[in-house]
Amino acid sequence: MNVLIKSATVVNANSPLNGKKVDILIEKGIIQKIASSIKNTNNYKEVTHKDLHVSAGWIDMRANFCDPGHEFKEDLNSGLDAAAKGGFTEVVSMPDTLPVVDSKSGIEYVINKTKDNIVTVYPTGALSQNCEGKEISEMYDMHLAGAIAFTDNKHSISNPSLLNRALLYSQSFGGLIMDFPNDKNLFNNGQINEGIISTKLGLKGAPALAEELTVTRSLYLAEYCNAPIHLTNISTKKSVQLIKEAKAKGLKVTADVNSYHLLLNENELETFDSNLKVKPPLRTKDDNKALIRGLKDGTLDAVCSDHTPEDIENKQCEFDNTTFGMINLQTSFSALNTALNGKINLDEFIETITTKPRTILKVTQPQLKEGELANLTLFSPSTEFVFEKAQIISKAKNSPFVGRTLKGTVIGIINKNKVKLV
Repeated sequence: MNVLIKSATVVNANSPLNGKKVDILIEKGIIQKIASSIKNTNNYKEVTHKDLHVSAGWIDMRANFCDPGHEFKEDLNSGLDAAAKGGFTEVVSMPDTLPVVDSKSGIEYVINKTKDNIVTVYPTGALSQNCEGKEISEMYDMHLAGAIAFTDNKHSISNPSLLNRALLYSQSFGGLIMDFPNDKNLFNNGQINEGIISTKLGLKGAPALAEELTVTRSLYLAEYCNAPIHLTNISTKKSVQLIKEAKAKGLKVTADVNSYHLLLNENELETFDSNLKVKPPLRTKDDNKALIRGLKDGTLDAVCSDHTPEDIENKQCEFDNTTFGMINLQTSFSALNTALNGKINLDEFIETITTKPRTILKVTQPQLKEGELANLTLFSPSTEFVFEKAQIISKAKNSPFVGRTLKGTVIGIINKNKVKLV
């Protein structure tokens, strides 16, 4: 793969090229030259675009691909097509498929099926057998097979003893535990955030306490075990405060937030759009602000898509009976960019989808340097567009962003000696 990128502004807070406009020559997947101007002497394909920016390839720390078992919603190939369209060169897949990825063979299935794709997949293994929260899974075997971390996804671990054992055991081989903080009893079949809007709409509320109580528990366990823990899907102001205090104490905690939780809030649900029904639920405007502050001050480390495909039968029914989740790989950057525009510098929040998640996962950091393998995302942060249903790449169409104006578009990705322009 040979390509010449023309007049692209570099976005990389750790690079001396940050903010500079350069040409980048890539030959056979290797960055051969970076300069203010490069002549296209070999007639390579040129990439040009208004307000073209380039950064290290983006990575998404949590996406659901429904493969194996529910391929009618999404499969690995269609999911990775959506990831590429959304600017991601690497994606972490969740394990609660059918069957659950709780053994070596499950990890190998995901890796082998995706190895030739331009997007690199890092599979997670289930923390407990069948994601049932009863017995620890074959964590070490999955680690050797290539599992990047261990999680029961949104089947929150209710048994503190199980989480305690997992934190202790994973330290013997450097495994990472990703915990979704949600007390199932307090959540208690909640439909949207508990508050004025839930009362107004007559929908059962899910209290912020269901998350915050479990954040406290998980932080205590991590401190007791002196073990690293990654808290995922953080959505409330109090949770951000608890994590900030834990980091100040020196606990080995990291955390992520979903991009849609930065942009959307509970007021949107007055439309009863089931695509806005997510777990954890959309919270208040104050929570939005606290999450953005948490990103700015480093309390929250990464931003995720939380891509969750659902078929039409599970979304177009009574609101109480609809399932949780939205597709978001294609729109995650645009939602993030729209929410943070003017509030956090571009090079700072790009770190939440490049450098910081890779540090948490202990994977190779792509370098925008001559002689390095090209793992890049090309994008335009200033371009506005209306997201249309016809643009959706996923098999599932459950996006609340259809018809909305978003800011920030993806031009293409380069990875594994391949280029994909969108």
